[in-house]
Amino acid sequence: MAAQDPPARGGFDLTRWLNRLIARPDIQSLAARLPFSRGLARRDGAEIFEIVQGFVRSQVLGALVELRVLPWLMERDAYPAELAQGAGIAPERMEILLQAGAAMGLMKRRGDGRFRLSRKGAALIGVPGLEAMIRHHHVFYQDMADPVALLRGEGETGLAQFWPYVFGAKGDIPPEDALRYSDLMAQSQELVAQDTLRMIPLRGVSRLMDVGGGSGVFVSHVARRYPRIALSVFDLPEVIPDARRRLGSAGLDGRVICCAGSFRDGPLQTGADAISLIRVLYDHDDATVGDLLAKVHAALPPGGRLIISEPMSGGARPDPICDVYFAFYTMAMGTGRTRSAARIAELCEAAGFEAVRVAKAPRPFVTSALSCSKPL
Repeated sequence: MAAQDPPARGGFDLTRWLNRLIARPDIQSLAARLPFSRGLARRDGAEIFEIVQGFVRSQVLGALVELRVLPWLMERDAYPAELAQGAGIAPERMEILLQAGAAMGLMKRRGDGRFRLSRKGAALIGVPGLEAMIRHHHVFYQDMADPVALLRGEGETGLAQFWPYVFGAKGDIPPEDALRYSDLMAQSQELVAQDTLRMIPLRGVSRLMDVGGGSGVFVSHVARRYPRIALSVFDLPEVIPDARRRLGSAGLDGRVICCAGSFRDGPLQTGADAISLIRVLYDHDDATVGDLLAKVHAALPPGGRLIISEPMSGGARPDPICDVYFAFYTMAMGTGRTRSAARIAELCEAAGFEAVRVAKAPRPFVTSALSCSKPL
């Protein structure tokens, strides 16, 4: 299908007129020369090129992670030739990679030609799950190679194969796939759990069930912060063995009940006065989300609480991360959708919840959160 031609011009619009003026090459050339506009033109140009070269920056980052350059520089400064030898790359090409890494702020070039890890590079190593996420990006890159085909829903995506649980697969997920899913989720869930509990206090909760709780990272954090809350994890049968293993290693096997099942198959277990959905809704379409929220509502007692935490769209104020990265990631998964807090609140209210409270997120690129309750 060919791209559409722009629609015919309507009535006069000042903003549109200015945009047409700015889009003229001769005006851009003039703006770059005039004293009062050249600073703005330079800044716009640099920001536009940042967008243009974004895919190269992400691939440079992927190479730095794959070649373990940052951990090496954590231990000591190095010349390009030192790093090249272990990586099987020509020294002059390793220097290009390191120079790019320094330009991205992940390392610094010293006067003697050696490279040193920067504060930003050290922070990248220290973010739980970030390197694992970067390593699995090759699947996402394949799906984004033809973004128009992705938008049109043409063909099967790699991420749909990477996350088979999203489609409600049960009994046929290979153990190695279930472990891969659990490992990546567990590594990336640490910051999500920390930020969620900063935003949503659990005072007054006596029993919490974490639906889609994976290997139990969130309930592990709850257990440490709220020692009196009884806890349970509900997830697919293929995931529960890893949850039991990880919770046992944390000394929580006697504290947390692990429940195997799929929320698609029937009602949720009752008995909890709070249910959490941590990075669950954005994996699914509105129909599946509506069905899940109805089941959560039915499982909670009057006054019971629902906690939802996941990356959220900025809605009326588009977010530079969630409305780009997460929106297309969930699209490539095949059934997912990044929703605004307002849209999630609408779905919760349609399921019968009230008193929706959207928390102020300290790091929206990690997660946002809201809570609501079942009427008394």
